[in-house]
Amino acid sequence: MMKSVLPKWLNGAVGALFLLLNTAFWGVIILCLGVVKWCLRIKSISVLLHWAYHKWCLGNRIGLKLGGVSLQVSMPQAVSVHGWYLLVCNHISWLDIVVLSAQAQLPAPKFFLKDELKYVPFIGTGAWALDMPFMKRASKAQIAKNPKLKRMDVERTKQSCKNFKHHPTTVINFAEGTRFTVQKHQRQASPFDNLLKPKAGGTAFALDVLSEQVDGLLNTVLVYHSADPHICRAFIFGRLAAVSVQVDYIPMSELPLGDYQGDKGYRVAFQAYMNTLWQQKSVQIKALEQQSHDRTEKYSSEVNSL
Repeated sequence: MMKSVLPKWLNGAVGALFLLLNTAFWGVIILCLGVVKWCLRIKSISVLLHWAYHKWCLGNRIGLKLGGVSLQVSMPQAVSVHGWYLLVCNHISWLDIVVLSAQAQLPAPKFFLKDELKYVPFIGTGAWALDMPFMKRASKAQIAKNPKLKRMDVERTKQSCKNFKHHPTTVINFAEGTRFTVQKHQRQASPFDNLLKPKAGGTAFALDVLSEQVDGLLNTVLVYHSADPHICRAFIFGRLAAVSVQVDYIPMSELPLGDYQGDKGYRVAFQAYMNTLWQQKSVQIKALEQQSHDRTEKYSSEVNSL
């Protein structure tokens, strides 16, 4: 195995290069198929698109293995590759998308994207080809002038998400809205030791849009086991020992649903619900970090001795 033969820094370099080439290769294929689908509107092209997308996900699993990363996954038996889910997760690194897409137990990961990302090579173009929804939110000033705009984004996104019915899907939402850093944590004065504050509105929006399509919510925790706090750098240099992925399944019948924008009572209740989930995440992260402390120290010693 490459992991046992090559030095760890070379494992990291090979893994990072493989992930880059994997994204470029399948990104071009997905874009080309997307253009054909846009011109011909043939159902079989959509099947080919998702076949290519699954190959990209498989490539991400291979890239992580080549980089010497051990995936430690806790996934409920209720989760099926044939299901539809909303996944809510903490956000640490760009590698989060790679790690989540590499989970073979999850149906194809999709994202809500800002409209500005539509023109970004590979990311935006691939998302467009796969019918991922691009959101163009109206500002508060625009809504004040025209209250009808308040629900327009919901209806537009619902229309876009109709395509999810044709292929099992995991819609991923990073509720913190940005990657965690110590500086952001201090600036927010976050009450959670290892997390930023969750943006309840984004998750409520996703539930409102997808309530008739998804089977439940996957409350997910990511923890990277590395002595280097910069996860991207740790992976590239072979210093990332493992990633823990802990998933809890919450069926739709147990989720609070309502009109987040129009119902103040529901808005307050849902914010409290999200804060409870985040408090649970914080406890889970501490437990996972404690479990891996000795293993990470041993791994770091091996790297430093090379």
